[in-house]
Amino acid sequence: MSEQSRRRPPKPYRRPKKDPVRILAFEALRAVDERDAYANLVLPPLLKKAREKEGFDGRDAALATELVYGTLRRQGTYDAVIAACIDRPLREVDPPVLDVLALGAHQLLGTRIPTHAAVSASVELARVVLGDGRAKFVNAVLRKIAQQDLDAWLEQVAPPYDEDAEDHLAVVHSHPRWVVSALWDALGGGRAGIEDLLEADNERPEVTLVARPGRSTPDELLDVLGEEAGLPGRWSPYAVRLAEGGEPGAIDAVRDGRAGVQDEGSQLVAIALANAPVDGTDRRWLDGCAGPGGKAALLGALAAGRGATLLASEKQPHRARLVERALTGNPGPYQVIAADGTRPPWRPGSFDRVLVDVPCSGLGALRRRPEARWRRRPEDLEGFGPLQRGLLTEALRAVRVGGVVGYATCSPHLAETRVVVDDVLKRHGGAELIDARPLMPGVPALGDGPDVQLWPHLHGTDAMYLALLRRTT
Repeated sequence: MSEQSRRRPPKPYRRPKKDPVRILAFEALRAVDERDAYANLVLPPLLKKAREKEGFDGRDAALATELVYGTLRRQGTYDAVIAACIDRPLREVDPPVLDVLALGAHQLLGTRIPTHAAVSASVELARVVLGDGRAKFVNAVLRKIAQQDLDAWLEQVAPPYDEDAEDHLAVVHSHPRWVVSALWDALGGGRAGIEDLLEADNERPEVTLVARPGRSTPDELLDVLGEEAGLPGRWSPYAVRLAEGGEPGAIDAVRDGRAGVQDEGSQLVAIALANAPVDGTDRRWLDGCAGPGGKAALLGALAAGRGATLLASEKQPHRARLVERALTGNPGPYQVIAADGTRPPWRPGSFDRVLVDVPCSGLGALRRRPEARWRRRPEDLEGFGPLQRGLLTEALRAVRVGGVVGYATCSPHLAETRVVVDDVLKRHGGAELIDARPLMPGVPALGDGPDVQLWPHLHGTDAMYLALLRRTT
């Protein structure tokens, strides 16, 4: 060591700069990982707290939201890139370190944040939440990632399409391989369609409102929002689409329950069941899996307009309370109960119309819950199958002869849609499929029928499935 080096004083310790936006994003990712929480439930209270304590403005909230959702959507791609930049298996990296690296990778590869700012902000975050030692590791990895753009990294880490199409799509579009395979089977067709679907899953979905009939109208909502903030729905006569950044909670009709937030695909399912032809009376309707209440609120309003009553049943008491809240103020008679639809308290043949929107894998809502794609496993479907069959079987018992049952899922997986319906029809009989397509007038690309599968890339909705069955004996 030279005399000059010995005389040079050590650098003073510099406290890391706390960046409230990135700290919040990190906290949200940790909650998703540690508690199996969903980002759409974790993020709002964190943002509310940050507005009150940190003075967050709209730009801060927008950046935090983009960092969280963008990182979760692209997690598979970023994991592949990070793995190429470290000298150990990815599973040996502590999860909090991986979260910081993924946040940094998203800023470098998925946003317009300048490279130097993305690296320095991520290293500062690492110093705050991980300590100086691991911050050096984060710095080294992110500097490697910064040497190439996303396209160059994908060329390096994704296998060629011609060699392994499903693995290529899984890495490029950040979906587990088994999900790519399942979606492709359900969609059919060639490469273009599946790529469009996977890309749509990685886009931020529009916020859609429903004007509940008899309580509000789309025109009322559009007048409140103005031309720049609101657009008519594409397919549902009750839908209004919010422009990016619109806040539903700021609308009086939403706050008092006359309108609500509801995907247009969900609205179409309820409307189709309500408009399906039934033989004979049309006085008693049942929503057999009513939580959290969006379809029940729309069905209740439609039933009230015809002088019919709605029974909304939900197994979980806390979800039944959400249904009660959604139906509060409904203009017609209704009742909400906590009951198990596979062991129902009602007598067979009690209803004219029955909807069962059954618990499922949720693969149709990956735009809204991107973490679900990493959380679900193929074996999960084995657990859902018996429940789905049981709910549909009891729904067919609950409806009278000549009445209609709607079987719906927010999953396009064939094992949760057509396979379930076909199995129940073969096993129990006494019912027939009716064509659901005419009950969604104006909606294109509904397939060969008689059931309907909606798609994010074709319809701008969640991937809702609907089969309509009429009881015959």
